[in-house]
Amino acid sequence: MPVVAERTPAPRTPRQRPAPRPAARKDPAGRAHSLWPYALIAPAIGGMLYLLVYPLVRAVLISFQDFRLRQLIAGHAEFVGFRNYRTLLADPRFWEVVRRTFLFMAINVVLIMVIATLVALMVERLRRVGRTVVLCSLVLAWAMPVVAATTVFQWLFHSEFGIVNWALTSIGLDSFERYPWFANGTAAFAILVTLIVWQSVPFAAITLYSALTTVPLELYESARLDGAGAGRIFRSVTFPMLRPIFLLVFSLEVIWTFKAFVQIWVMTRGGPGDATTILPVYAVQTALSSQRYDLGSAASMITVVLMSGVLVLYFRQMYRQEDETR
Repeated sequence: MPVVAERTPAPRTPRQRPAPRPAARKDPAGRAHSLWPYALIAPAIGGMLYLLVYPLVRAVLISFQDFRLRQLIAGHAEFVGFRNYRTLLADPRFWEVVRRTFLFMAINVVLIMVIATLVALMVERLRRVGRTVVLCSLVLAWAMPVVAATTVFQWLFHSEFGIVNWALTSIGLDSFERYPWFANGTAAFAILVTLIVWQSVPFAAITLYSALTTVPLELYESARLDGAGAGRIFRSVTFPMLRPIFLLVFSLEVIWTFKAFVQIWVMTRGGPGDATTILPVYAVQTALSSQRYDLGSAASMITVVLMSGVLVLYFRQMYRQEDETR
């Protein structure tokens, strides 16, 4: 019988433990390097807090105080709770101003969105030269300072030297000779609407035109092959594709028109009477005419709340429609 050699097992070597890692050293230079970006943006954040947040907080505090000219000079204003808000909400003139503010906002926003959309669609269909001329004109109109544009409109509608009166009388409308536009409440309101629409359309039109260039041409060609007209293409192709941009422009125009102050203050100061007085103008009138800075601050806070409420309601409606279409 063959003899089988027995294989002796190899001796087991003890498992070596991994050498402990050296403790990480604290690198002061690395920590300073990681804090350097925050140090760079700290001045900008500090300036923003001082210029934006501090005035807002200060206005909120003043709206809860008895803050008049005496308190402005000597300090030590007394907290009165919601008394200033109750005073405003019990004033019939305040509610008339609120109604006029929403009417002013609605007219301006509707005109701006309609005209800007038509201008954007027109620019999209123009050739290069025409498109360049229109876009340059829009940029120049948009770049004009607010006070300068308001002064130009004042001279256009001047009762004695205005071009508008001269043009109307030249075509036989003698009733407009030396017509006092700013002494008539409806006329002054219409002039301010025209001014704000003229200033707002360039931004909205350029933004919408930029968005129109992103819509694929194949969608338009397919819609035309299916027999869709221009209106149907806009409703079924253009607007659904650009809904977020329309929402953004609409929101910005609501804010822009709701807080319009410089144009009204320079042109009419809210007159004649209260025909052009909206909430921002009412707040300044209340604060300056009778030194009721507390009521003016309360009116400003109500303006912010109303403007935020309008935007929240619109966003909710838009998001609900988007959920239903999915």
